[in-house]
Parts: sequence; C-alpha cells; structure tokens
Amino acid sequence: MKEILKVENVTKSFKLSAKQRKIEKTDEKIKIAVSDLSFSAYEGEIFGLLGPNGAGKTTTLRILSTLIKPDSGDAFIKGISVVKEPDKVRNMVGFLTSELKLEDFFTPDFLYDFFSDMYKIPTDAREERKKYLFSKFGIDKFAGVKVANLSTGMKQKVSLVVSIAHDPDIIIFDEPTNGLDVITAKVVTDFLKELKEQGKTIILSTHIFSLVEKLCDRAGIIIDGVLTVCSDIETLTKDKSLEDVFFDLYYEKKGDSV
Repeated sequence: MKEILKVENVTKSFKLSAKQRKIEKTDEKIKIAVSDLSFSAYEGEIFGLLGPNGAGKTTTLRILSTLIKPDSGDAFIKGISVVKEPDKVRNMVGFLTSELKLEDFFTPDFLYDFFSDMYKIPTDAREERKKYLFSKFGIDKFAGVKVANLSTGMKQKVSLVVSIAHDPDIIIFDEPTNGLDVITAKVVTDFLKELKEQGKTIILSTHIFSLVEKLCDRAGIIIDGVLTVCSDIETLTKDKSLEDVFFDLYYEKKGDSV
C-alpha cells in the first residue's frame, strides 16, 4: 500500500485559563492534548480516529490540516511537512469540521465560488465540479438561498462541498455525521465510500463505534491524547466488539479515576 499520511511523534499542549482549570477540575496550567502521537494512513483507505470528547482527536486533525502547529514532531502528506510547508499541504487536503461556520448572508453558490477562487480553480473546472456536487447533495435547489434560511443538514452538506471544492487527495473529517438526521448522515457516509473507491485517503474522527466498524479499514483509539492501539478493524474486533475493546482500554487507562 502507498503511504499518503505519516504522523511522527506529534505532541501538542495548551495553556489552561483559570475558568478552564475550574471546568476540568485541575490545578495544572498546561494541558497536553496530544502526546507523542504516531500513525500512518494509506492510499484508498478510510482511517478512523476513535475516542471520547477531549481525547485529542480534533487537535490531531487541526494539526494535519495545518490550522495549528505541534509543539514537537511532524506530519507528512505525500512526504510534505505540515510544519515546514503548510501552504503546499493545504492544496492537497480538504478539512470538514463543525467549527466551519458559514456566514448567514452568503449563498451556497457564492461560497462555492469563493472557496474555488481560493484554490485558483479554473472557471470551467469549477463550474463542472460545482454542478456535480450540488446535484449529488441536493444543493442545486438551494444554490441561491442564504445560509441563514437553510436547514442544519443542508448547511452541513454545503460545508462538506466547499471543503472539497478543489478535489483533494486526502480528506479530513471531524465528526462527519455529528448532529445530522439519519437521511443526511447516510448521504454523507455513502459519499465517503465513493471517495474511497476513487482512491482518496480519508481520515475521520468520531466517538461512534458503529460508524468506524461500518466505514473504516483501520482505526486508532486515542485516550487522553495517547494512541493506545492502532490496527485494522478485523484485528481489533477479532475477539470482541469495537465498543468492548474501547472500554477495556479506557477503564484500564483511567483506573479508579472513573
């Protein structure tokens, strides 16, 4: 298999405000969000990063997407460093996150053109891909409607479409079905399968066991910023369900603190 993504010993920490320390019930002023994280992903596979809220999944994906830099370590997309050459990496990846907020007064049509211009996509290619994606997700009927008047599901579809306007080879999704109704969630998961069939590499984070078992070829379980296990799904679920595997690891790590 051709290695597309390689994460090497990535560590990232954040300063905690007094309010954050109170919420997390800690006196520590620094939180290590990701600790010495390493894994790889290959061409044409879906890799799942599974863990509870606050485990370090989103931090990891934001590093891979060049939104933040690690304290130490590095990650490479097709051999290109996310730390040293972030501009080159951005042209190769698409990142969908719930943190992507679409401005209420813009339309899907305008947003798609705006993101396409950012990636310097020629007009002909832009229009052809927009027509395909808008039709695929049923956005075409709402292309001229302001975001403020779209349903939550339609906003998520628009976010997805604009994040892959440049047809990237590696696509990073943070909780791709979070907050979606069952119909929209199926549209998204079916599309992820199509992307895989096209040879795309997909990295997704989630806390939903069934989603990982259904979609992913391999997965890593991250707890408190540490990758506790990383393997193919068949190996992970050989003797027990993925949920049981996760909670065995979770309680082993947490011990009496749970």
